[in-house]
Amino acid sequence: MQNEYEVKKEICDIGKRIYNRNMVAANDGNISVKISDNEFLCTPTGVSKGFMTPEYICKVDAQGNVIQANGNFRPSSEIKMHMRVYQERPDVKSVVHAHPVYATSFAIAGIPLTQPIMPEAVIALGCVPIAKYGRPSTMEIPDAVSEYVQHFDAVLLENHGALTYSDSLLAAYLKMESVEFYAQLLYQSRVLGGPKEFTPQQVEDLYEIRRQFGMKGRHPANLCPNAKEGKPSCHTCGGGCHSDKGNGSVSPDMVAEITRKVLQQLGK
Repeated sequence: MQNEYEVKKEICDIGKRIYNRNMVAANDGNISVKISDNEFLCTPTGVSKGFMTPEYICKVDAQGNVIQANGNFRPSSEIKMHMRVYQERPDVKSVVHAHPVYATSFAIAGIPLTQPIMPEAVIALGCVPIAKYGRPSTMEIPDAVSEYVQHFDAVLLENHGALTYSDSLLAAYLKMESVEFYAQLLYQSRVLGGPKEFTPQQVEDLYEIRRQFGMKGRHPANLCPNAKEGKPSCHTCGGGCHSDKGNGSVSPDMVAEITRKVLQQLGK
């Protein structure tokens, strides 16, 4: 088991990876790790994630209040968003927020990452919906993210960036890499005339592979109401399938309408 100092070093290492991969610029982005039920380590505000050392890292409680911080370092104002994820997902041990170029471009364009184009993306991520815009440092962002936390392990933030979370810091960071790679492939395939998407049966086959692997986290393979009933997954619904209305099912007409709107957004 890692001690606190080792976790701080890992946060700095992941910060450098995020910075070196152009997922953040200047002082953007933030990282946090849960070390106990009421203790969290997090990156400070106003500091480049590529140049941190362990003494930069702050410690806060479950309400985001400072427990320990060196010098003038203070937690990021976005810690509220992190705390909301931890509050609603007890399985999550780390949260990563960044501004990867391709994924953030989709978030700015208002296009969710929903097209099934690559086995790894379908199996690992499923859909990546967009949480509505919220003003930085306010409760608007946590409230917007809250709508998707129970159903997805990665969320785009409208006109802002991306958020990923998992049961370890490395896993949360790798999800951010996967989101950005998926977004880049989707963008470049559209430049080449449009991606060739998997059929509903191919998507369901990939979902079954995920189930057989016993992969952790939240994913349409386990949560999509259609998939639960043995119907074709509403993979391209942009996250609309997560709503629980009464019996938790989604009518075919509703799925068709949501899909039509998303395909309109995608220019199809």
